[in-house]
Amino acid sequence: MNIEPLLDALDVQQDAARSLAEDLRTQIAELQGRLREAETHLEHLAITRKTVTALADRIPAGADSPDLPEHPDYPRILGVFNDATGPLRARDICEALDHELLPKNIEGTRAKLKRLVKLDVLTEVDAGSFTRKQ
Repeated sequence: MNIEPLLDALDVQQDAARSLAEDLRTQIAELQGRLREAETHLEHLAITRKTVTALADRIPAGADSPDLPEHPDYPRILGVFNDATGPLRARDICEALDHELLPKNIEGTRAKLKRLVKLDVLTEVDAGSFTRKQ
């Protein structure tokens, strides 16, 4: 009995199965790479959502008003006033915003406070003392 043709047929099937297995391994490796990228992207989106949600609590109502100047300190300044129980000075705002207490920072903050008074957002109750407009 000659089994050579049978062994040849098995070799052909075995080669085809090896080739298919190698193609599938390659596809799996590519899919694993794409999966890692997608999972990383999901993690970044979750971190972004957490950050945005945490920051949303700090933005005072009306801070997105088109009347406010574009500088990032303005919403933060209003946030300090939202938490304040009385009038604040430029130095108090600098401390609350963790600005270094240098004359240039205090004067810059005072200028921002004066601008908010002109925009009718704050009131200067005494010289250098500001409160939120009622």
